[in-house]
Amino acid sequence: MESTKEEYAIVLDFLPNGYPFDSRPSHLKSPIAQAIGKDRFVILELVPKKEIHLQPHEEVYIGEGKRDKVHHIIGKIPVDKLTQTAKSELKIIVGEAIKRNQDRFIEFFNEAQPLSTRMHQLELLPGLGKKHMWEIIEERKGDPFKDFADMKKRVKLMPDPEKAIMKRILKELEGKEKHNLFVDS
Repeated sequence: MESTKEEYAIVLDFLPNGYPFDSRPSHLKSPIAQAIGKDRFVILELVPKKEIHLQPHEEVYIGEGKRDKVHHIIGKIPVDKLTQTAKSELKIIVGEAIKRNQDRFIEFFNEAQPLSTRMHQLELLPGLGKKHMWEIIEERKGDPFKDFADMKKRVKLMPDPEKAIMKRILKELEGKEKHNLFVDS
């Protein structure tokens, strides 16, 4: 997986008065937004520009060019540092990203390769074992999968591919995985 910088992030939570546990006087605190990268699912802490109020699910530009809403990026943060609001929005936003980028994830199923002689990338998805892995490999030989519906139709008893990808992304975000398939670490 090539490491690329995120161009856009989706706001998970906005704290206009900074973190509540920050003991500094309120005039020294700055507003904070917790966001997730739109493509590589990197969780970031952002400082918005003065007088900008961000909303959960709002897409903001964080690339190298002139930013209209974000002053600067503090850096990456682990999932356990997310607010409760951000944690609850995380699943929804990741689910929307999977639907929006279905082609990217279908490409993964069409091109996934072995990691070693004993382990295949497909087996890293929750709910997919050797039997499903071999069925997917056989089915994609003839015709690549077109979308999730096509995949479910052609692979018998296939667990929901969207849910499997969602679970995998959430596990990768928690930092508990040896191999990252979808998240930049």
